[in-house]
Amino acid sequence: MNWILALVLAVLVILVVVSLVRGIVAFLQTTKLDLENQDNAEYVAQMHAKQNKAMFARVKYQALAIVVVFVILMINR
Repeated sequence: MNWILALVLAVLVILVVVSLVRGIVAFLQTTKLDLENQDNAEYVAQMHAKQNKAMFARVKYQALAIVVVFVILMINR
């Protein structure tokens, strides 16, 4: 049972990292547009939405990872 939960935890950690990287890439693209003073408001709004989506996914996966760690700790007591 522990190895299944450890596998689930590893997958969640990978998803957290992927979500974090996607959010940072979207942030950097938005910052680049701001620095270049491009007035493409629709694209910037899409990038902001992408940032928010990626960061929400990161928080969701982190919460699930915490739940899995809690379950592992409760099982091993």
